[in-house]
Amino acid sequence: MGKTLFDKVWDNHIVTTIENGPQVLYIDKHLIHEVTSPQAFKELENRGIQLFRPKQVVATADHNTPTKDQHLPVKDALSKKQLEQLTENCKKNQIELYGLGHKYNGIIHVIAPELGITQPGMTMVCGDSHTSTHGAFGTIAFGIGTSQVAQVFASQCVITEKPKTMRITVNGKLSKGVLPKDVILYIISKLGTNSGTGYFIEYAGDVFENMTMEGRMTVCNMSIEMGARGGIIAPDQTTFDYIEGRKFAPKNEDFNKKVTFWKTLKTDTDAVFDAEYQFNASDISPMITYGTNPGMGIKINEKIPSENNKSFEKSLQYMGFEKGDSLINLPVNYVFIGSCTNSRIEDFRVVANYIKGKQKAKNVNALIVPGSHLVAKQIKEEGLQTIFEQAGFKLRQPGCSACLAMNDDKIPEGEYCVSTSNRNFEGRQGQGSKTLLASPLLAASVAIEGKIIDITKVL
Repeated sequence: MGKTLFDKVWDNHIVTTIENGPQVLYIDKHLIHEVTSPQAFKELENRGIQLFRPKQVVATADHNTPTKDQHLPVKDALSKKQLEQLTENCKKNQIELYGLGHKYNGIIHVIAPELGITQPGMTMVCGDSHTSTHGAFGTIAFGIGTSQVAQVFASQCVITEKPKTMRITVNGKLSKGVLPKDVILYIISKLGTNSGTGYFIEYAGDVFENMTMEGRMTVCNMSIEMGARGGIIAPDQTTFDYIEGRKFAPKNEDFNKKVTFWKTLKTDTDAVFDAEYQFNASDISPMITYGTNPGMGIKINEKIPSENNKSFEKSLQYMGFEKGDSLINLPVNYVFIGSCTNSRIEDFRVVANYIKGKQKAKNVNALIVPGSHLVAKQIKEEGLQTIFEQAGFKLRQPGCSACLAMNDDKIPEGEYCVSTSNRNFEGRQGQGSKTLLASPLLAASVAIEGKIIDITKVL
C-alpha cells in the first residue's frame, strides 16, 4: 500500500516508538514568541537543563506588541514584562530574536515562510495553535502546549500520538470574488468544528493546486478551526518558486538538490486515508460567520439557519441575531484586516484594488495591520499605503493586533467587527465584542459601505 504525504514526512522524523504508546518525533524548526515560551524557559532553568539546539529555534515578538509607536517603550505592564522576558531568555540561550524594531519582526506564522525558514518535508512546532499555517509547504506543522515547548527546548523532539489522515478534495473553478478564506470557511461550515479532531488534513484538487502560497497558508491556518491537528498541501512548482531566493532558503545547487527531494513529497496514488471528503468549487460563495465559532458560517446571501440546541441559541443571543435573519445591511462600525490568516501582501493587494478611489464609510473604524515589517515595506513600495490612507483606512505597524485583544487594539463591547482573523469566539477581539469572519475582499466592502453588502452583486 502506498503512503500519504503526511505519512512520508512523519515516518521520516520518528526517533523511536514507545511500546504500546506514542512516538518520539524529531522537530526541524521550533518557533517561539513571547506568550507561551517564558514558562518553558523557566522549567529548563529549574531542572538545570541546557537548550539543546538553539540554531533550530526561531523567535519573534508578536502577540503583545503594540501596532503604533513601536519605537517608544511599551506602556502595558504585562506586555512589557513578557517582551523583556523573551529578550532575556533568547540572549541567555543564544537564540536569534526578531524582536520589536528588527527588520524581520512580525507574526511568527508570517515571517517564517517569507524568510524561507519554512520548507517542504520539515516538522515544525510552536506554542501557538495556528502553526498549521506552515503545512501549506508540505510541512508537518502543529501547535504544542507549554510543557511540550520545554520538551523541544531540551531534546529537539516531542512525544506525541500519530494522528489519523483525512483528505479534503475541492475540484472545479471558483466563482468571481471567492477567495481562499471563503473556501476554508465553507468547508468548516459543512463539516463542523469537531470534524477534524484526531486527524491531519491533506487538501487536494484543482482549487488548491491553483492557489498561490498565500492562499494555501490561509487554508492550512484554519485547519485547526475544524479541530484538526494540522493541514498539509503537497509542494509543487508554486511552492518552489515562492521559496527560491528568500533569506534562509537553500541557494544554487543546494536549492536544486532540495527541489529534487521535495518533488517526492506527494501522496501515492494507492494511498488510503482514514477519511475523505469532496466538494465542488462552483458551490462555494463569499462567506461570513454569524455565530461564535468558525463553523457557524453562511454564504453572504443566505439566511441564518434554524437549529434547536442550547449552544446554537446561546451563540445567536450573544451576537444579537435571530434564526432566519439575513446579515445584509447589518451596520458595522469596525473592520479588521490582518492576523496570521490574512496579513500577507496578496491580501492587501485585494483590499487596495477594491477600495482604490473610494472612501470608507464615516461610521467605520478600519484597521489595516501587516503581518510583518517586510509586508509593511511592500505595502509602501507598491503604493498601497497611499491608497489605504486616501480611503481613510488606518495603517498600523506589524503584529497580531485586534485578532486576539492581547494588545491595545481591541473592539469595544457590543460592537460588530468584520474580521479577516481565524476565530470569532465570545470576547475574542475584546470583552463583549462580536466578530464576523470574512475574506479581505468582503471586509473591504463593509468598510466602504458601513454595512454588510452582497459582494456578489457588486463585482
